[in-house]
Amino acid sequence: MPIDATLPYDDENIFAKILRGEIPSTRVYEDEFAIAFHDIAPVAPHHILVIPRGAYVSWDDFSARASDAEIAGFVRAVGAVARDAGMVGDGYRLLANIGRDAGQEVPHLHVHILSGRPLGPMLAR
Repeated sequence: MPIDATLPYDDENIFAKILRGEIPSTRVYEDEFAIAFHDIAPVAPHHILVIPRGAYVSWDDFSARASDAEIAGFVRAVGAVARDAGMVGDGYRLLANIGRDAGQEVPHLHVHILSGRPLGPMLAR
């Protein structure tokens, strides 16, 4: 069920539990600012999630409250994951759903990196 991205951070969300090691994940990247792991319900042949280590609900929350180092570190992590996974050559899509209308299901900022097949138009009409 999509969530309201204006709600306060819920430290019991699944990504917070993954960050604390309470739920396992197949991590492909980890540094002081972010972790990345394979999506458990992939929608493309290659589907990796990148999440910041900080407690941020959405991009607007992150851009308003994160430090410059956190922002730069997270953006660099997304690029590193795409490069390390070999997604750059044929192309990839970044997707961040924010709020109810966009279909955000977990109230922790996350970016989907999708690749491995043509992904079609940006939005269905």
